[in-house]
Parts: sequence; structure tokens; C-alpha cells
Amino acid sequence: MIVSLTPNTTLDLTVFVPRLTTNTTIRATRTVHSLGGKPTDASWILGRRGIDSLALGLAAGAVGEKVAGMLRELGVTVDFCEVAGETRINTVIVDEAAGEHTTITSASMYVRPDDVLALLTRYEQALSQASVVITGGSLPPGMTPDFYADAIRLAGERGLPVIYDAAPPNLQAGLQARPAFVKPNEHELSALAGCKLRTLDEIYQAARDVQAQSGSQVVVTMGKDGALAVLDGRSYHIPPIPVQVSSPAGAGDAVLAGLAQALHQNLPIEDGLRLGIAAATAVCLQPGTAAYDVADMQRFLPTVELIPYP
Repeated sequence: MIVSLTPNTTLDLTVFVPRLTTNTTIRATRTVHSLGGKPTDASWILGRRGIDSLALGLAAGAVGEKVAGMLRELGVTVDFCEVAGETRINTVIVDEAAGEHTTITSASMYVRPDDVLALLTRYEQALSQASVVITGGSLPPGMTPDFYADAIRLAGERGLPVIYDAAPPNLQAGLQARPAFVKPNEHELSALAGCKLRTLDEIYQAARDVQAQSGSQVVVTMGKDGALAVLDGRSYHIPPIPVQVSSPAGAGDAVLAGLAQALHQNLPIEDGLRLGIAAATAVCLQPGTAAYDVADMQRFLPTVELIPYP
């Protein structure tokens, strides 16, 4: 069973506007509700193609109930711990003229120590049936980055692979526990390296440093430049598939889902990369976060290239 662990569940509201300007009323051309939160996104993506998973996490209020309902609609098993406050809403504003998007994150739930203990207890119970764990994302008030180190370590003690995706400082904390895979984007990897990584070779060298220090295999998503996978004994540059992008939000989470599917089904990790990049490309065609058409994914799958690098 694939287990996703999301401390900070999220609902995304994507608003498309002709042009983003200030001090004026802007009429949206369309709005879309979808999921946010990296691991829950991955469960949602897997559910759309009929692959079961268990979504664990913290949730609060009516928004938390909506997140759980959206997951269940796609066959995901949900076991959220209810906490105080309200599950956050991310407002993603897409400027159609500029082709850019801006995300505004609202206030979140508040988590007590007892809530963290309850979540870890449910997580430990779920690990007895797990094949792979996906975790990461931001943390709500009341939680510290050590949570990720604890969660990854618990899975590692049971011999379970963990796919981890978070920005600093959560990224550094999780890497200390040596997840099997880590999936930063190029900006997160730059922050980890302490300098702007401008070329493919600089990204490759930084990913190699992460692998050497943590033992984790590294998949770096690079937006319009595709992806770079630094695996045990081999590396690949994966060029982007050219499409007209509606919204890239959630594309990286599709890569998490592809890697998890490969580990769960005992497929070569190269197959997981192909599944992830094909789904990520399909996600880019849709206006909402992590939404995609499985037919689009299947159409893109044969076109994914894994080019040995360097």
C-alpha cells in the first residue's frame, strides 16, 4: 500500500485573470478548486488512474472536510487527524497575459503536541501494511522540521522507501534521516546549496553532493528545462515535452506519484520517471493544481526521453 503523509493539508483555489494589476477590480475568467499539499496531491494523482493509497495527515474545519471528500471521490482511503483552526487555502492567481502565476497562502491550522503524537501513532500503525511512503511539504504552526526526520526514520527502520519533497529548512531535516528519494525543484536545490544554480551541470553537481551526503537518490524538477535524475550508478536528463501550459501547479507532485507507483509495483525506477514526467506534462494542460486527464498522460508516456547524463 502506498502511504502519503501530509502534515499541512491544503485546498488550492486557482483564479485566472486577464492581467494581474493592483488598485483595481479584476474579473476572473475562470476559477478552479483543486488539492494542494505535495503528498495528498500525489494520492489524488494516483487515485485518478485507479491506484489505491492511504492519505494520512492533519486537517481542520470545513476546508479539511472538503479535502478529505475530494480524495475519497477518487478512491483514496483517508485518515486525517482533526486539529484546531482551518485547513489552509492557497489562492493561485494566473496572469494570462504574462503567462505567470502567483500563490497567496492563507493562515493555517494550529497543531498541539498531542496532535503530532496522534498522527505519528496512526502513521506507525499504517507502516505495517505500507510498501512506500510519500511525505513532505510545509508544516503548520506548532510543528518543527524534526517531524520529517522522525517520520522518515520510522519508515527506514522497517525497510520502507520514502520519497521526500520539501523546501528548506524542512528539506535539510528530512535529509538527515536518509530518505530513499528526494525531489527538490531547482529553486529548492539552489537554496540548499546556498547559491543560485544556473546551468544543468551546476544542478547535477549539487544533486551529486546531496546524494553523497545523504545517500538519497535525487530527482530535480526544473520546469521548462525538464528534470534531472541522479540515481545510484546512473543519471539522466529528461527533456520537457513541449505543450501549451495552462498551469504548472502540481506537476512536481505527479513525479512523486510516478516514483511511488514504480516502487509499489516493483518496476524499474526509470519506469517511475517516465510515468511521473508523462503525468506532470498532462497536469500542465489543466487549470487546477495536480488535475490531469489520464488519456493525456498515456499519450505523452512514449515520448518521455531519459538521456544519460553527463
